[in-house]
Amino acid sequence: MKKAKIVVLGAGYGGLMTVTRLQKLVGVNEAEIVLVNKNDYHYETTWLHEASAGTLHHDRVRYDVSSVIDRNKVEFIQATVEDINTAEKKVILSTGEVDYDYLVFALGGESETFGIKGLNEYAFTITSVNNARQIREHIEYQFATYQTEEHKKDERLTIIVGGAGFTGIEFLGELANRIPELCHEYDVDFQKVRVVCVEAAPMVLPGFDEELVKYAVAKLEKKGIEFKIGTAIKEATPEGIIVAKGENEPEEIKAGTVVWAAGVRGSHIIEKADIENMRARVKVQPDLRAPGHDNIFVIGDSSLIINEEINRPYPPTAQIAMQQGEAVARNIKALLHGNEELETFTPDIKGTVCSLGEDDAIGVVYGKKLMGTKASFMKKVIDNRSLYMVGGAGLVFKKGKFKFF
Repeated sequence: MKKAKIVVLGAGYGGLMTVTRLQKLVGVNEAEIVLVNKNDYHYETTWLHEASAGTLHHDRVRYDVSSVIDRNKVEFIQATVEDINTAEKKVILSTGEVDYDYLVFALGGESETFGIKGLNEYAFTITSVNNARQIREHIEYQFATYQTEEHKKDERLTIIVGGAGFTGIEFLGELANRIPELCHEYDVDFQKVRVVCVEAAPMVLPGFDEELVKYAVAKLEKKGIEFKIGTAIKEATPEGIIVAKGENEPEEIKAGTVVWAAGVRGSHIIEKADIENMRARVKVQPDLRAPGHDNIFVIGDSSLIINEEINRPYPPTAQIAMQQGEAVARNIKALLHGNEELETFTPDIKGTVCSLGEDDAIGVVYGKKLMGTKASFMKKVIDNRSLYMVGGAGLVFKKGKFKFF
């Protein structure tokens, strides 16, 4: 009897959780498990803001895929996914093709620029290890060469962060701690540095608790961060950005660094494949399958799940992606055993914590509001728990965060 072939695309939070659970739930005689990923490593997306600011080395945010999968049960293919032929049940890779009986799409998200002119050309994005390294090196270069340039321009030390959501605020928190160190190291006057956060929405961290948002803004402003709220970036240029607030005249802000952290969409591969989607996100069925495709599951940033209480989509978070991975593994096992009654997925939001640098944060955990060092402690506990769920205690000791205070 032919074994079923399960192909998981992506070794992010959702994909790795799916594979590590499948290798425990499914016997080698029941199915083949194949994991496809562009890199031979997984990176903690929620740590990239630290690597981008230079407060955490980029090697700390990643670990080898081979260190957490059972190579006796899982075949790993390092390749880029180029397309999916749903009719023939094949995935087209940069290295060839792979067929599947069950497909788990977990390729993660991509930066959404909303068509703003110049962002793709002149702004950095916090979307990968290499991007994070590039941002860190670029910012450091501005400081390192500032004193040696004959015709130095103060605008070179201006950093624009587009977006005051989670990624933007966490990056600003790290920058606020890193900039004084860079000033000291390269003999730069702190007063010459300007960090500006531009957010089109009327508030920072939209949807977050108002009291906690006020705390976060006050803390960051005290460290020199400027906020331009209700202000939209209209264009990015080689010299900086052009912004406008409401009906006011556009204003140019010259800057040496522009980092875009304001939008995430699903994978463009979803748009190429014959799968119904909205901005590359699939409104999945309750069992996480794509509409019209009983053998394709979509999880992580490319999936869309509506929170019925507020009639809005759940934000694409690592917490939800990992829970989806666990549910998909159980549902695939059910299908292998001929059980068509699949588990309905409902996110179990245990808490949300936003860091403001290594020693500060805000959050709501089990309904309780936290701020300061208590929230920062909880953030590190959450990060370590994520590592434990995928790779056990060994991975926590190797990559975990233990500087709590």
